[in-house]
Amino acid sequence: MPFQLIAEEIAPSPIPVSTPAEAGMSPKILAQIDPAIEDLIERKKLAGGSVLILHEGKIVYQKQFGFANRSAKIPMTKETIFRIYSMSKAITSAAALMLYEEEKLNLDDPITRFLPEFQLLNVWQRRGDPVPADPLPTIRDLLRHTAGFSYGSGRHPVDRYYRRFKPLDRDKTLAEMSRAISGAPLLFQPGTKWNYGINTDLLARVIEVASGQPFDKFLKERFFTPLGMPDSGFFVPPEKAHRLADVYQSKGIFLTTKEPGKTSPFLRKPANLSGGGGLVSTINDYARFLQMIANGGEFQGKRYLTEDTVKLMTTNQLPDDIGAITLGKTRHGTGFGLGFSVRTKSDPRWDKHAPVGEFGWGGMASTHYWVSPKDKTLVVTMEQTLPYNSFLESTIKPIVYKALEK
Repeated sequence: MPFQLIAEEIAPSPIPVSTPAEAGMSPKILAQIDPAIEDLIERKKLAGGSVLILHEGKIVYQKQFGFANRSAKIPMTKETIFRIYSMSKAITSAAALMLYEEEKLNLDDPITRFLPEFQLLNVWQRRGDPVPADPLPTIRDLLRHTAGFSYGSGRHPVDRYYRRFKPLDRDKTLAEMSRAISGAPLLFQPGTKWNYGINTDLLARVIEVASGQPFDKFLKERFFTPLGMPDSGFFVPPEKAHRLADVYQSKGIFLTTKEPGKTSPFLRKPANLSGGGGLVSTINDYARFLQMIANGGEFQGKRYLTEDTVKLMTTNQLPDDIGAITLGKTRHGTGFGLGFSVRTKSDPRWDKHAPVGEFGWGGMASTHYWVSPKDKTLVVTMEQTLPYNSFLESTIKPIVYKALEK
């Protein structure tokens, strides 16, 4: 039987707040976060940042540092809106899995059930002509990044095709984006390797076809409105434009403004409702979505996903022979579920403070989040710094876990 959402709508309420001591965390150790982030700002590693920590469903720490707009001296606040880029992926994945529960799609459906333009999909060969994809990539492959698609940002011959057709152009609809890359060969046969690519954007198009709704409308009706995420969407409306943070670029010992909030393309609705990187949000909005996942699919009396489905998202779903994921560097001891990276074993070569079972991800402008199920703790960090870095995450993560020790 498909899983049915409860009929009665329950108005969202604020996330409860607790002191660290009441929650069983060390306030003395958590206090180390403040000077550590101020030091990052002093060393010009970021212009401003925001940190939110929830333990057992309650906010135990929330502070903002520095500026959302440094030149105008606009401080970072709880209401600051961020481009969350690839933090969009988890929301899109949850949306697809909601349709899976409603039996509108199956995880092992070939993507051609919804995207027939990929019927003649080929796989690139180092020598010789491309060969047919066998099997065709599935919805499961899109969710776990094993389909063979690229992002077009590398030096591989396939990447040149992506750059030529610009599938992430904000003026292309999801349907146009899908058609634009349908003629590009895959990097490998589906299911045989992990590669971070345009999978979740294609998944957004699958959601449109399977649900019969525009992707933004689906997200608003199914997640943003009931979860209480009023500042999340694909653009910032005029009345909220002053809350959009500037994006900064790190150049050696300098931080320069890369994209001012007041002239950002995110101030207008795009044609491309990018499921892989198109959303904006606030730190509190995103924490509400993440707490729903941490709760096993339920939040404030409303169930969005079953616990079994959330388990698919938050446990490693990669075949054993794929091993650790690689994104720039090999993330030793890290696999991937149907939407999140997952810590599968301790390995000091990558993120030595992350416990087994921790899941999370981040965004291109150096936003991050992680959840430790065994500790009942989630952390969201927001900033807007290019190129992607993990300074804020790696600075506070050991402090958070130390504060949890009894």
